[in-house]
Amino acid sequence: MQILIVDDSATIRAGLRRTLEKMGHQVTEAADGERALACYSNALPDLVLIDVIMPVMDGYTTARHMRSGGDAGWVPIIFLSSGDEDQDLERAIEAGGDDYLVKPASPVVLGAKIRAMHRLESMRKRLLETTRELATSNRQLEMLARQDGLTGLANRRYLDAFLATEMRRAARIKDPVSLILVDVDFFKKFNDQYGHQAGDDCLRRVAGVLQSSCRRPADLAARYGGEEFVLVLPSTAAEGALRVAATLAGSLAEQGIEHVKSTVSPVVTLSQGIATLIPTDETLPELIIQLADEALYRAKEQGRNRVVAC
Repeated sequence: MQILIVDDSATIRAGLRRTLEKMGHQVTEAADGERALACYSNALPDLVLIDVIMPVMDGYTTARHMRSGGDAGWVPIIFLSSGDEDQDLERAIEAGGDDYLVKPASPVVLGAKIRAMHRLESMRKRLLETTRELATSNRQLEMLARQDGLTGLANRRYLDAFLATEMRRAARIKDPVSLILVDVDFFKKFNDQYGHQAGDDCLRRVAGVLQSSCRRPADLAARYGGEEFVLVLPSTAAEGALRVAATLAGSLAEQGIEHVKSTVSPVVTLSQGIATLIPTDETLPELIIQLADEALYRAKEQGRNRVVAC
């Protein structure tokens, strides 16, 4: 361990250094509290042995400063003092100390205390690591819970929650919200012709195009179900949504996904329905989806591979 000795007596520091180095520890020394704080900040030790009574700054005050940085860099502190009254131990613990030894400290007792503190520090580090691992796992689970397993886009559950939140926000500030409902044209025929594995790959490529069309952090691309997708565009009027839909269609055309069974194009295309609302407090999220669905129906009725806005 790297141990910081803080004592105004050079003799005591030298004796402690010899004892600790025989135990295999590395030692840094400070003659008062101010120097101790500088050493503590520059190279965080594994343990501090600190005298209670010192000039410039006593041990209790020094320990409080060391503890003021929070628990992230917690280091065990053992006080050394010639006093053995109960109140001395109480003050040491209140100041942030972890143990208390009466000088002169027995090498056997000192060694045992250091080993005990080392075990506590190892346990604390393992606990912190476990906590970090759990936090990482929870974030991963949360991400999985909101993702569609095939495409990696937001799933229907997250879409519903997102849209409800966005509609409330827009109603509060009288802001437009646009929603584009997207359907892959003749997808059943695509599956029948090329197989389900190719169909899954097609959906993933469409999802990638949708995701790339989300130019702002607030935009959301989601899988609505089957071969249907949704783009939620906050703070977007109808003209902006039409531009996004046109870009989306053009980007998918560039992919050139062959579809010999399509009656509108030799490659995979999209039908898109757009709805735009400035919601009120009474507007339900289902309304904008219903309007977009009606527009999508008209796009299909008019021949597919097109965009219709309600």
